[in-house]
Amino acid sequence: MTGKPKAPPILVLIAATATGPLALNLFVPSMPGLVSLFGTDYGTVQLTLTLYLAGVAIGQLIYGPVSDRIGRRPTLLAGLGVFALASLLCAFATSIDLLIAGRVFQALGGCAGMVLGRAIVRDVYERDEAAPVIAYITMAMAVAPMIGPAVGGYLDSAFGWYAGFLLVAAAGGAVLVYAFPTLHETHQQRDERIDVAGLLRNYGALLSSKAYLGYTLNTSFSIGCFFAFLSSAPYVTIEILGLGPQIYGFYFIVVSLSYMSGNFIATRISRRLGIDRMILLGCSVSLLGAFVLTTLSALDVISATAIFLPFALVAFGNGMSQPNAIAGSVSVNPAIAGAASGLMGFMQMCAGGLATVLVGYFQDATGYSALAYALLIGTFGAHVSLFLARRATLREGAMEAAE
Repeated sequence: MTGKPKAPPILVLIAATATGPLALNLFVPSMPGLVSLFGTDYGTVQLTLTLYLAGVAIGQLIYGPVSDRIGRRPTLLAGLGVFALASLLCAFATSIDLLIAGRVFQALGGCAGMVLGRAIVRDVYERDEAAPVIAYITMAMAVAPMIGPAVGGYLDSAFGWYAGFLLVAAAGGAVLVYAFPTLHETHQQRDERIDVAGLLRNYGALLSSKAYLGYTLNTSFSIGCFFAFLSSAPYVTIEILGLGPQIYGFYFIVVSLSYMSGNFIATRISRRLGIDRMILLGCSVSLLGAFVLTTLSALDVISATAIFLPFALVAFGNGMSQPNAIAGSVSVNPAIAGAASGLMGFMQMCAGGLATVLVGYFQDATGYSALAYALLIGTFGAHVSLFLARRATLREGAMEAAE
């Protein structure tokens, strides 16, 4: 029996995973200035963000199964190369159309690390051992968007809108140079033929697995909660409460630190408690935060503290549950962990987009009830999904024991 391959340096996985999320938000402070620079409207400029998200969603569906076929190493290196070159294209874009095209390719390259970081961890670690390592990766995905706008705003003010793209191009190139000698192939059970029918069969097998759907829906519900918050909180904080963007940024840092704290706890106790208990613990904390927020909304308590502190509790719980839910998802069928990671990422983005649209549609002009109920539904749905995954896992374990 072939043993597990040697684990690559965790730093290379963290760095590769963080490039895509960093590029997403780094550019946001520069968007308003591009309207006059390129002689266009803000709706067109917003496509640089919207299509980036679409590229991340679609790219994950491609990288996962391709890496199952040809290996993690060449797929990740190719993605990093595309990301670096596309970032340079963005930096030297002379029209909004060229910038939009560059952003799409930047997203298609940047999402490689997001997919393959999780798959590589599953290649080299067993199910319960993978969760603490994935916690470090998800922590990087939280830090990168948190610091992105601040760094991007400074670079825009000091050097110009293109400076942020030069920075992420250099970062992508540096990660590529670092990964080339240190990242060896970790996927041992691969068939190097690119068979579209086989890729579709892999996705069909995943979608027919109740265990996979349970864990993936769990993380998708949690991601939906986060996007619902991103859709509603700025409006309530700035438009209704009249607070400045700086105040919103301060409270958002509190939320990010809460999520990272949950990740840190997951790195310490996931092996001891096991995946399912950690997910239950985290989801229970998140449900408590959603219940507190809903209660405050029903009592018409409207303040930044009333919104952000309960959501910080939701984020803290998600920080504990999400690394374990991700580990559970990519462990259902380790031979196609890449496809599992890619499909999971796609479903996460779909859940986030749906939550954004629904909360925006039902957002009222005086409060945050739409956000509160969205979080309550999302955290309850995460519990139901865990029950589905747990029951399916126990049934499959019993069947294997009987054989």
